[in-house]
Amino acid sequence: MTDSALLSLDQVTLGYTSSPVVRRLDLTVRGGEVVALLGPNGAGKSTTLRAISRLIEPMSGVIRFAGDDIGSINREIRYRGQTLDRDIAYNYFPPLRKLAKRRAALLSGGEQQMLGLGRALARRPRLLMVDELSLGLAPVIVQRLLPSVRRFADETGAGVLLIEQHVHMALAIADRGYVLVHGEVVLEGQADRLMRDRQLLTASYMGEAEAEHLGESVPAPRGPEGT
Repeated sequence: MTDSALLSLDQVTLGYTSSPVVRRLDLTVRGGEVVALLGPNGAGKSTTLRAISRLIEPMSGVIRFAGDDIGSINREIRYRGQTLDRDIAYNYFPPLRKLAKRRAALLSGGEQQMLGLGRALARRPRLLMVDELSLGLAPVIVQRLLPSVRRFADETGAGVLLIEQHVHMALAIADRGYVLVHGEVVLEGQADRLMRDRQLLTASYMGEAEAEHLGESVPAPRGPEGT
């Protein structure tokens, strides 16, 4: 893992028209690091990925990739010449080799997600962003796919920003995690610490009242914590 940030968001506010969805977000991903971005539906996780991909522009703040403001990077240069290396996809997902001649529409849900992730890895990205890999899949299939994301970061030094609804599966392969609630970071820290602090994670997701209703004694949510 490298010390300098590959991706950094500095006080970034995002939204559509005049309504902020994400407010004053600070987030970093280093090379070789897997960072989990967690939170309930509507928290602003996918909006954040859209901004990093330049599908929407920040209302304020700066998003940097490898030290450069992404707003100054020509989109044609960013996406030009990205050829697929099938051997990389087959290395991480050997079953794809047998499926190579089958139409994608005829693949199972798990096979389609494997294909999509394999195609992403085959581009040899410096930063891999994964948005809800588990959507519509059984947890057992997700458990087979997520370790490949960890392995890719370890072997290539690429940074990974991971959005995943299966919180503990995500934290099991991540180095660090951020929890977004209503567009603001309410919790951040090392993944192993977040895994141990289940009560705090529940409070961050559901609110103190709902968590207590489920029979958990929940401490008051803390602010962002340095890592």
